Amino acid sequence: MVEILSGQTAVITGAASGIGEAVALRFVEEGANVVALDRNADALADLADRLGDRCAVVAGDCTEAEICRRGVALALQKFGKLDCVVANAGVYDWYKRIDRMGTADVETAFEELFRINVLSTLLIARSSVEALRESGGSLIVTCSNASFRAGGGGTLYTASKFALRGVVYQLAYEWAPHVRVNGVAPGGTVTGLSGLAALESSSRRLDSEERTVEMVAKASPLGRAAAADDHAGCYVLLASRRDGKNLNGTILVSDGGLSSRMG
Repeated sequence: MVEILSGQTAVITGAASGIGEAVALRFVEEGANVVALDRNADALADLADRLGDRCAVVAGDCTEAEICRRGVALALQKFGKLDCVVANAGVYDWYKRIDRMGTADVETAFEELFRINVLSTLLIARSSVEALRESGGSLIVTCSNASFRAGGGGTLYTASKFALRGVVYQLAYEWAPHVRVNGVAPGGTVTGLSGLAALESSSRRLDSEERTVEMVAKASPLGRAAAADDHAGCYVLLASRRDGKNLNGTILVSDGGLSSRMG
């Protein structure tokens, strides 16, 4: 079997669960080495046990520049180079409307959500750009169908995902021709995506909300809610030096056709 990412090394943030975990598993299956970053040290240890010597981990918060630098340094130290970065760490606002929040809650929720969804992406991008230029590699950002239109979350979440769409476009412009920058925009997906401490929803997980999963499935033209692994192939395509070499500033929408109903 041809391994599409044979010999590559990737750093993945938010890699201990959900889409990040699915991408890590798929990248290793396709021949890559992976450095996984996440706040959940126990889940990271489990991932490392499953992937063996093809995986190294850094436990910590990717909103801290030092954690991002450590991830890049570990990739270079253990595997000798860095070919791809997947900026995937994120949280959700559970459709929270700002007109039903106090102004202090808006401020604290904004700080938490934008630090995790946007700042972590900027920090891992900044920490990795020299290594990616050296290898002629790529950055892949996890966006969302909420990066393009309303209805995929509350105002804060949607604003953060629109911001990530702008990050993809701007870095694709600035970093070409040495580094390709692209994104994947999943629709509703059954994962462990959590909420915000600021809104007292950090313990909520999408994969344990049966009503939400049913709502997502009914909204999809395919009649099902996606699993995390359903999106992993999009990341493989974008990371591929052969099949993705002409993709830059591209955001692959993987939403089961939901956008066709919302247009």
